[in-house]
Amino acid sequence: MASTCMILRRGIATSCVCHGKRNFRKFLLYNKRGSRQFKEAQAKNPDPDIPIDKRDVRDTGIKVNGKFYFVPEMVPELIVPSLEGFELKPYVSYKVEEFDQGRFTAQDLFDIIYAEKIKKDFINGELDENGEPLSPSENEQLTPQQAKDNATKTGCDIFSAKH
Repeated sequence: MASTCMILRRGIATSCVCHGKRNFRKFLLYNKRGSRQFKEAQAKNPDPDIPIDKRDVRDTGIKVNGKFYFVPEMVPELIVPSLEGFELKPYVSYKVEEFDQGRFTAQDLFDIIYAEKIKKDFINGELDENGEPLSPSENEQLTPQQAKDNATKTGCDIFSAKH
Protein backbone atom coordinates (compact mmCIF):
# COMPACT_ATOMS: atom_id res chain seq x y z
CA MET A 1 0.00 0.00 0.00
CA ALA A 2 1.34 3.44 -0.92
CA SER A 3 1.71 6.10 1.72
CA THR A 4 -0.35 9.22 1.26
CA CYS A 5 2.15 11.28 3.27
CA MET A 6 5.16 12.40 1.30
CA ILE A 7 8.30 13.23 3.19
CA LEU A 8 10.19 16.14 1.69
CA ARG A 9 13.92 16.04 2.03
CA ARG A 10 16.42 18.74 1.22
CA GLY A 11 19.76 17.75 -0.07
CA ILE A 12 23.02 19.63 -0.41
CA ALA A 13 24.67 19.30 -3.76
CA THR A 14 28.47 19.25 -3.64
CA SER A 15 28.95 19.78 -7.35
CA CYS A 16 28.04 22.84 -9.34
CA VAL A 17 25.20 22.74 -11.82
CA CYS A 18 27.56 23.92 -14.58
CA HIS A 19 30.32 21.52 -13.41
CA GLY A 20 32.93 24.26 -13.37
CA LYS A 21 31.80 26.09 -16.51
CA ARG A 22 31.21 29.78 -16.05
CA ASN A 23 29.83 32.40 -18.35
CA PHE A 24 32.46 35.12 -18.02
CA ARG A 25 30.69 37.35 -20.54
CA LYS A 26 28.28 38.49 -17.83
CA PHE A 27 31.11 39.62 -15.52
CA LEU A 28 32.25 43.00 -16.87
CA LEU A 29 35.96 43.13 -16.14
CA TYR A 30 36.88 46.27 -17.99
CA ASN A 31 40.52 46.50 -19.10
CA LYS A 32 41.48 43.51 -16.96
CA ARG A 33 41.31 40.69 -19.48
CA GLY A 34 44.04 39.72 -21.85
CA SER A 35 47.78 40.01 -22.12
CA ARG A 36 49.72 43.10 -23.13
CA GLN A 37 49.89 41.88 -26.73
CA PHE A 38 46.12 41.41 -26.76
CA LYS A 39 45.57 44.93 -25.45
CA GLU A 40 47.93 46.43 -28.04
CA ALA A 41 46.09 44.56 -30.80
CA GLN A 42 42.80 45.70 -29.29
CA ALA A 43 43.98 49.32 -29.42
CA LYS A 44 44.85 49.02 -33.12
CA ASN A 45 41.72 47.13 -34.19
CA PRO A 46 39.06 47.47 -31.49
CA ASP A 47 36.60 44.64 -31.08
CA PRO A 48 33.10 45.99 -30.32
CA ASP A 49 32.34 42.95 -28.12
CA ILE A 50 35.06 43.88 -25.62
CA PRO A 51 34.34 47.32 -24.15
CA ILE A 52 37.24 49.58 -23.25
CA ASP A 53 36.54 51.33 -19.99
CA LYS A 54 37.89 54.87 -19.65
CA ARG A 55 36.99 55.41 -16.03
CA ASP A 56 39.22 58.09 -14.43
CA VAL A 57 41.24 58.44 -17.65
CA ARG A 58 41.02 61.49 -19.88
CA ASP A 59 41.88 61.50 -23.55
CA THR A 60 44.95 63.45 -24.63
CA GLY A 61 43.49 64.45 -27.97
CA ILE A 62 40.37 64.56 -30.09
CA LYS A 63 38.88 62.19 -32.63
CA VAL A 64 37.77 63.74 -35.91
CA ASN A 65 36.29 61.57 -38.68
CA GLY A 66 37.68 58.41 -37.09
CA LYS A 67 41.24 59.79 -36.84
CA PHE A 68 42.83 60.65 -33.50
CA TYR A 69 44.70 63.96 -33.18
CA PHE A 70 47.05 64.44 -30.24
CA VAL A 71 46.67 67.78 -28.43
CA PRO A 72 49.66 68.61 -26.17
CA GLU A 73 47.58 71.02 -24.06
CA MET A 74 45.32 68.14 -22.98
CA VAL A 75 48.18 66.23 -21.34
CA PRO A 76 47.95 66.65 -17.54
CA GLU A 77 50.83 68.61 -16.05
CA LEU A 78 51.92 68.08 -12.48
CA ILE A 79 53.35 71.20 -10.91
CA VAL A 80 55.52 70.22 -7.96
CA PRO A 81 57.51 72.80 -6.02
CA SER A 82 61.23 72.32 -5.61
CA LEU A 83 62.03 71.41 -2.02
CA GLU A 84 65.74 71.97 -2.45
CA GLY A 85 67.12 73.60 0.67
CA PHE A 86 63.84 73.05 2.53
CA GLU A 87 64.63 72.43 6.17
CA LEU A 88 61.36 71.01 7.50
CA LYS A 89 60.66 67.31 7.51
CA PRO A 90 57.81 65.98 5.33
CA TYR A 91 55.93 64.69 8.35
CA VAL A 92 54.74 65.79 11.77
CA SER A 93 56.33 63.96 14.64
CA TYR A 94 54.16 62.30 17.26
CA LYS A 95 56.26 64.09 19.90
CA VAL A 96 54.79 67.47 18.97
CA GLU A 97 52.61 68.92 21.68
CA GLU A 98 49.03 69.59 20.70
CA PHE A 99 48.05 73.18 20.13
CA ASP A 100 44.80 74.87 19.24
CA GLN A 101 44.81 77.44 16.46
CA GLY A 102 41.70 79.57 16.29
CA ARG A 103 39.73 80.26 13.15
CA PHE A 104 41.10 82.86 10.75
CA THR A 105 38.49 85.61 10.78
CA ALA A 106 37.90 88.79 8.79
CA GLN A 107 39.23 90.77 11.77
CA ASP A 108 42.51 88.84 11.60
CA LEU A 109 42.78 89.55 7.87
CA PHE A 110 42.12 93.26 8.48
CA ASP A 111 44.75 93.37 11.22
CA ILE A 112 47.36 91.79 8.96
CA ILE A 113 46.72 93.86 5.83
CA TYR A 114 45.35 97.28 6.80
CA ALA A 115 45.65 98.00 10.53
CA GLU A 116 49.32 99.01 10.57
CA LYS A 117 48.92 101.41 7.62
CA ILE A 118 45.86 103.04 9.21
CA LYS A 119 47.72 103.55 12.51
CA LYS A 120 50.69 105.16 10.71
CA ASP A 121 48.39 107.43 8.70
CA PHE A 122 46.54 108.50 11.87
CA ILE A 123 49.75 109.21 13.80
CA ASN A 124 51.30 111.18 10.89
CA GLY A 125 48.05 113.08 10.19
CA GLU A 126 47.71 111.73 6.64
CA LEU A 127 43.93 111.29 6.81
CA ASP A 128 41.37 113.72 5.40
CA GLU A 129 38.24 114.92 7.26
CA ASN A 130 36.32 111.71 6.24
CA GLY A 131 39.07 109.42 7.56
CA GLU A 132 40.23 108.45 4.05
CA PRO A 133 44.00 108.22 3.47
CA LEU A 134 45.63 111.05 1.51
CA SER A 135 48.12 108.62 -0.06
CA PRO A 136 46.26 105.27 -0.42
CA SER A 137 48.30 102.11 -0.72
CA GLU A 138 47.99 99.62 -3.54
CA ASN A 139 45.50 97.48 -1.59
CA GLU A 140 43.32 100.45 -0.65
CA GLN A 141 42.78 101.48 -4.29
CA LEU A 142 41.26 98.16 -5.36
CA THR A 143 37.59 97.75 -6.17
CA PRO A 144 35.77 94.87 -4.45
CA GLN A 145 35.83 92.85 -7.70
CA GLN A 146 39.58 93.40 -8.19
CA ALA A 147 40.24 92.35 -4.59
CA LYS A 148 38.19 89.18 -5.10
CA ASP A 149 40.04 88.40 -8.35
CA ASN A 150 43.40 88.88 -6.64
CA ALA A 151 42.35 86.64 -3.76
CA THR A 152 41.38 83.79 -6.08
CA LYS A 153 44.54 83.91 -8.19
CA THR A 154 46.71 80.84 -8.22
CA GLY A 155 49.57 81.11 -5.76
CA CYS A 156 48.27 84.11 -3.83
CA ASP A 157 49.24 84.07 -0.20
CA ILE A 158 48.45 86.70 2.37
CA PHE A 159 51.46 85.60 4.42
CA SER A 160 54.02 86.45 1.75
CA ALA A 161 57.22 88.29 2.64
CA LYS A 162 56.04 91.68 1.33
CA HIS A 163 53.36 92.04 4.07
